[in-house]
Amino acid sequence: MKFYTAVLRRSGSNWVALCLENGLVGQGKSKETALARLKEAIDSIEDVRKQEPDVYSAPVSIGELHEFLTVESHDPSLEPLELRALYA
Repeated sequence: MKFYTAVLRRSGSNWVALCLENGLVGQGKSKETALARLKEAIDSIEDVRKQEPDVYSAPVSIGELHEFLTVESHDPSLEPLELRALYA
């Protein structure tokens, strides 16, 4: 099991979780659902990598993180953000 870092933020009535190590996202009505979907995405891409090792993956850049945090407006989000450890 690997350790991943997830940033969670609200998006309308949903929560979105972004994995900083690979740029994958999960979304759901609760933080737990968003994290569970992110874990599913990570598990799925890891299964693909076992068969196709050339699948591109890279950490989220500062620019991409900024876009994630400001996607609904041009100003930084005032909503609380949360960092979580995710094991997948």
